[in-house]
Amino acid sequence: MTTAIRVIVGLGNPGQEYSRTRHNAGFWFVDRLLAQAGGSFSRDSGLSCDSARLQDPPQDCRLIKPRTSMNDSGRAIVLVLNYYRLQPEEMLVVHDEIDFAPGIIRLKQGGGHGGHNGLRSIINHLGTNAFPRLRIGVGHPGHKDQVIDAVLSRPSATEQGLIDSAIGRGLEQLPFILAGELEKAMTGLHGSEPRTDNGAGDPE
Repeated sequence: MTTAIRVIVGLGNPGQEYSRTRHNAGFWFVDRLLAQAGGSFSRDSGLSCDSARLQDPPQDCRLIKPRTSMNDSGRAIVLVLNYYRLQPEEMLVVHDEIDFAPGIIRLKQGGGHGGHNGLRSIINHLGTNAFPRLRIGVGHPGHKDQVIDAVLSRPSATEQGLIDSAIGRGLEQLPFILAGELEKAMTGLHGSEPRTDNGAGDPE
């Protein structure tokens, strides 16, 4: 049985100073999706987020950007799911993935947080990891002590181009994702994956 996606959450840090940093790749995805749909976000202070309604899908779908810090993303997401009476499996979380090179984008159902503080907060607040994630590769700095500085820095022009291309491929698979046909979306994403010099990271 497939579960349709009713809310897409892009993860990032609010504030202009973070807008072009790697950690905001989830924001980039939902911003681009909404721009293509011709919509705009509005502030929802009661739910600690910016939200919009995506009109194109046959089912009602919300786009969400938490207004909390990345490390407290779960607080806003609990408010959103409770307000719209949705289950975690009806939510797609889109986030940056340091273990994937720029240009890689992959879909995953469930699993741990992998050290990502936004996912960690969501899992802690929801008490479950049973929700799909769309992971956008932003590259690893090479050493764990450099990760925080890396995700809070801007990608190079070449890296940004690769990330933008990956986001475009993710958007192409969105009809399957929204319909809950995750296996079809995974096949489409992995089949269009570019070759990279430093590998694509753990496929899980």
